[in-house]
Amino acid sequence: MASEKRGQWASSFTFILASVGSAVGLGNAWRFPGLAAKYGGGTFIFIYMLMMIVLGIPLLMMEIAIGRRTKSGATLALGSMNKKFQWIGWSSTVNAFVIVTYYAVVFGWVILMALNSYQFAGLTGNSEAAGKVWMNAIQTTGTTDGFGTISTFALVSLFIAWIFIYVCIRNGASSVSKVVKFTVFAPVVCLIIMAVKGMFMQGGMEGLARMISLNPEQVFSPDIWIDAVGQVFYSLSIMMAIMFAYGSYLPKTSNIARDAVIIALSDLGVSLLSSVVMFTTMGGVGMLDNMSASGVATAFIIYPQAMVNLSSSGLFNAFFAFVFYFCLCTLAIDSAFSIVEGVSASLSDKFKWTAKKTTLFICILASLISLIFVTGAGLAFLDIVDYYANNINLVFIGIVETIAVGWFFKTGKVLEEINLNAKRFRMPKWWFYASIKVIAPLLLIVFFGWNMSTLIGANKGIYGSADGYSLTANVILGWCVSAAVILFGIVFSIIEAVKFKDGRYDPVPWDKCGEAEEVVEDADSKEKKEEA
Repeated sequence: MASEKRGQWASSFTFILASVGSAVGLGNAWRFPGLAAKYGGGTFIFIYMLMMIVLGIPLLMMEIAIGRRTKSGATLALGSMNKKFQWIGWSSTVNAFVIVTYYAVVFGWVILMALNSYQFAGLTGNSEAAGKVWMNAIQTTGTTDGFGTISTFALVSLFIAWIFIYVCIRNGASSVSKVVKFTVFAPVVCLIIMAVKGMFMQGGMEGLARMISLNPEQVFSPDIWIDAVGQVFYSLSIMMAIMFAYGSYLPKTSNIARDAVIIALSDLGVSLLSSVVMFTTMGGVGMLDNMSASGVATAFIIYPQAMVNLSSSGLFNAFFAFVFYFCLCTLAIDSAFSIVEGVSASLSDKFKWTAKKTTLFICILASLISLIFVTGAGLAFLDIVDYYANNINLVFIGIVETIAVGWFFKTGKVLEEINLNAKRFRMPKWWFYASIKVIAPLLLIVFFGWNMSTLIGANKGIYGSADGYSLTANVILGWCVSAAVILFGIVFSIIEAVKFKDGRYDPVPWDKCGEAEEVVEDADSKEKKEEA
């Protein structure tokens, strides 16, 4: 099938909005505040900001720059640097596909809670009943023993979520550009409204004080550093094939150094704003000690309990609940469709498929797989897959990607691409080299080793053993999925080398990528002149 002309962002502002939308997701709204509460507020926030500067910004710039230079998704983009790097792109693409199969389910749960927010009107002061609204709706068993029944409400919400995802991304950069103008600003407005409400609640300022309090002893805990690094990677959507795709739609005149800093600071700003909302609201209803590092528990169990204690007016509580979950909907959809776009770009660029049909195929396949997460055991299944996809796969991909770019390619070429149109701010060589070559690989190796030693050594290879998760579920949904993510690219690369010796799917070498773009631009200019 012939390749189609590659779309572009309407402007740098649109690209920034789309990237901010991808970066700012549910992790900002619930996981960041939960980790801040777990590690003493300000201490975690400080370390997170440090990791954002040391790792997040350089790696974000790196992926965007590689995508823009090669005009390709993750697989071909990394392959342009060295053909042997393609398997890394495949691994990040497959892992992103795994993530979107359950992320869409969480998006569906948020839609479900927004539609069920009216129930809070009749539950004023009844925290126990409020905490069960979501559990009753999805009919979860909370265990890995059998599939149980499929919740009709959860199934319908999942269907709605996938429809939204496909509609938003069906035309690539063109349709995304139209959607993000609303979905990026809407949650910020909602969060500001909720933050103001929270600060004026009695006890709200106590919550704010807890948020910015420092606990120096936590600095010496390895866990806080590991969680901060993991949150930076997940929050900025790096190592997930997304930023290669988004960068590939950038024109050559874009300023990557400036745009990446804006994206990172915007992401940090929303995380802090979400924390203000969570801490002040919990402080206002006297539930500061109930905050959990589990995003699912916080959003669907703990926060509903807080909702019904906001005021004596059931209608106000229900309205506030709707605003909160509507805000989460707008946060979730940008991240969800950006993951699909990362996968779609890798496949369509590699095999010269049309992007629209590729996206439709991915949405249909992923939606069918996601059905296992709306069964009675779906919550437990989702928890297992999420752990392996993020704590194992994502970190492993980060290690091999940074080593490949930092040690087996001329890092200066990537830095040159980053600073191509930079004016007031240029990414310094010492900052970029130190991050890509040394700090990122070392920290990620430590992170990976820590997780594996805990999982294999302390827990005997069973994640969630304390919650009753079985070894069988861990093997099928955890270890096998991780093995598939890592080995798929290697196996496919071997098959391609043997079967397609004519090089039909080979990437364009890095040094020739710019030449190919100039040829396309010249052809377009010639065609326009002939038409005139």
